[in-house]
Amino acid sequence: MQHYDVLIVGAGHGGAQAAVALRQNKFEGTVAMIGEEPDLPYERPPLSKEYFSGEKSFERIMIRQPNFWVERAVTTLLGKRVETVDAAAHIVGLDDGSTIGYGKLIWATGGAPRQLTCAGHDLAGVHSVRTRGDVDRMLAELDATSNVVVIGGGYIGLEAAAVLSKFGKKVTVLEALDRVLARVAGEPLSRFYEREHRAHGVDVRLNAKVSCILGDVRVTGVRMDDGEILPADMVIVGIGIVPAIEPLVAAGAAASNGVEVDEFCRTTLPDVYAIGDCALHSNAFAGGLRIRLESVQNANDQATIAVKDILGGGEPYKAVPWFWSNQYDLRLQTVGLSLGYDEVIVRGDPATRSFSVIYLKEGRVLALDCVNATRDYAQGRALVVAGLAPSKASLADAEQPLKGLIPAST
Repeated sequence: MQHYDVLIVGAGHGGAQAAVALRQNKFEGTVAMIGEEPDLPYERPPLSKEYFSGEKSFERIMIRQPNFWVERAVTTLLGKRVETVDAAAHIVGLDDGSTIGYGKLIWATGGAPRQLTCAGHDLAGVHSVRTRGDVDRMLAELDATSNVVVIGGGYIGLEAAAVLSKFGKKVTVLEALDRVLARVAGEPLSRFYEREHRAHGVDVRLNAKVSCILGDVRVTGVRMDDGEILPADMVIVGIGIVPAIEPLVAAGAAASNGVEVDEFCRTTLPDVYAIGDCALHSNAFAGGLRIRLESVQNANDQATIAVKDILGGGEPYKAVPWFWSNQYDLRLQTVGLSLGYDEVIVRGDPATRSFSVIYLKEGRVLALDCVNATRDYAQGRALVVAGLAPSKASLADAEQPLKGLIPAST
């Protein structure tokens, strides 16, 4: 049986960063990384943006070039899936029937796209945006596609809609709630993006309920709850992910909406860590609530925390969250978490397409959403980290740099 001192399950951002961090910190033991996909680690955010639009080739979104992993003696086991974990014996079982032993296990599997449950959800032409293969399949169908229905008004759905609009497709976005981005942003940002997409010809429908997907072998349309039928040659589903943690749960790991980890990314199983999208952790920027963060930053930061703990120099996870989204010529940058905000300040004029939305709780700055406002994003970080409470008038004054609101002692 193969055995590795550190076995990494998952070859996305978190898994790749864990392997990189091990070697950067002079770890000399054996390291292997298992990935379900046939590809070496690559960046995920461009899938719904630059890779989908053709602006970046696959080679340009690879996290490291192939020779990197060879030179660092990181064994890559691709096209394989871990189905069982024996935590007591320190062994994982793969889908091909083989087993691998480990000293330490880092679980970095992320999640699988949440699927529709209505009739027709499995028809050809119904897609998710999670892997390179997903996007390649959509690209292969584009020439025969005129009408696209995007189900879900989150970032993935809106980014895909923006690219498809550029391709000249007739795009309809269906959001079940009363505004897009409702789970992650305040109303001013939601309404701004609704206007932008409509200005680009996208039909954005709110409070939209899907009854079923129509078609025999391939999708032909989407039937709404009110009976309306939307023609569709392609359907893209972006309604979140389900954390990929079943083997850990079966092995006895504490879990709910993700596998529970402590401040060092350790699960309740011995010598097993979890990082990234699948890790449920206590986050200081969420008021100490246990949350999952679906972001590259979180995956990379938690990978480094887990590796340092493995190497005996552990430090607790406390990184400030940040995210980004590209749609059309709009660059959105977010710092902090807006969970639990009780007031919103709009800084600048959305009509200029350069502004920020600042989220407060009891006067203190929780987070900023910055649209084409990189200076606000860079300077606002200190406000979030320190939990400062500047005057609301000064926050709203776009002519006053945010750095001027930060005390020198901070």
